[in-house]
Amino acid sequence: MDISIVIPLYNEAESLPELYAWIDQVMKKNSYSYEVIFVNDGSTDQSWEVIEKLHSQSTTVHGIKFRRNHGKSPALYCGFAKAQGEVVITMDADLQDSPEEIPALYKMITEEGYDLVSGWKQKRYDPLSKTIPTKLFNATARAVSGIKNLHDFNCGLKAYRKDVIKHIEVYGEMHRYIPYLAKNAGFSKIGEKIVQHQARKYGSTKFGLSRFFNGYLDLLSLWFLSKFGVRPMHIFGLLGSLMFIIGVISLIIVGGTKLYNLYIGNPYTLVTHSPYFYLGLTTMILGTQLFLAGFLGELIIRNSTERNKYQIEADF
Repeated sequence: MDISIVIPLYNEAESLPELYAWIDQVMKKNSYSYEVIFVNDGSTDQSWEVIEKLHSQSTTVHGIKFRRNHGKSPALYCGFAKAQGEVVITMDADLQDSPEEIPALYKMITEEGYDLVSGWKQKRYDPLSKTIPTKLFNATARAVSGIKNLHDFNCGLKAYRKDVIKHIEVYGEMHRYIPYLAKNAGFSKIGEKIVQHQARKYGSTKFGLSRFFNGYLDLLSLWFLSKFGVRPMHIFGLLGSLMFIIGVISLIIVGGTKLYNLYIGNPYTLVTHSPYFYLGLTTMILGTQLFLAGFLGELIIRNSTERNKYQIEADF
């Protein structure tokens, strides 16, 4: 099979027939063998009934139904697991992503050798309250991930080589950072294509401003896991040791100052009267706790069944 199209959706019943008809037209025009996998993320409207009707009319339509709303990342995870095409395309169900982009994305994967191609909605039909935070978010994501050539990490329209989606795990709300996940899994040829953005035709957006705050927290988590996920002692042990040493030095200075004044006969105060004594003691305690956190993390990693799970591309 040439292409699998994975479409996560939540309450998009009105747009689904038009979207599938558009996809089918493009696929037949280019003579692609394909499947469309609709992942119904706990919709409360008639989305599932529409998917069932489309399935009854065409064997290219498949559906996955969640009992409740889990989010876009779990929907993509289940869709990826079911996908059989050599190239996997993801797109949103709200008709803001154009199926006309699929042939060019497919060629970038199959002919130009990209592992992943992300769409870039250079001209957007969104309010400033959405576009400005999006630009800030993408700038931060580029800086942290090191993928400098992507302008729109969160674009729903992406193309993947099959190996990519079978070797990454999309969880939580990490769908925003699939290119980063792919890079961490060893898929380094990541490209971008300017794609057409269309105004929403039916319904309203399902995302609020909270996604931007959650996005930064997820990015921080992903950065930490990629750097220290299998070696927590390298960060916690280092910080803990530094803090402990700084605390010890502070206490030595406070105690040494008292002994020096006592030796030369100058007036002195008890070390417990100095705020630096308590700051030094607190720093030592925090350093010890950080060191122990790293040590416990290492014990957990040592007992993990996936501690030696690596991305092996070839084996003779």
